[in-house]
Amino acid sequence: MAEPPVPIKDLRLLDVKLGQLPTWLASLNYTPRAFLESCKRGHNRFYAKYWEPKRCGITGPAMLITAYVVFSYYLVYDHLKEERWRKYH
Repeated sequence: MAEPPVPIKDLRLLDVKLGQLPTWLASLNYTPRAFLESCKRGHNRFYAKYWEPKRCGITGPAMLITAYVVFSYYLVYDHLKEERWRKYH
């Protein structure tokens, strides 16, 4: 027997078709609590995939260090942009 269809609001983003995207976005909960819960779910999934396994390797720490470097560069970009050598004509 075929499984019953899943409501659009219960689908993951990767399972949503392009035509269903506006309906799926409208069905999301945009409260601060829902945002914090989604951040917590993302953190838990990252931790379970890259930190919990006994042989996780360097992937998890490398991703965190890369994110830190990109974010810190973003914070000081305006200051670095002013220190460039320029040719004055």
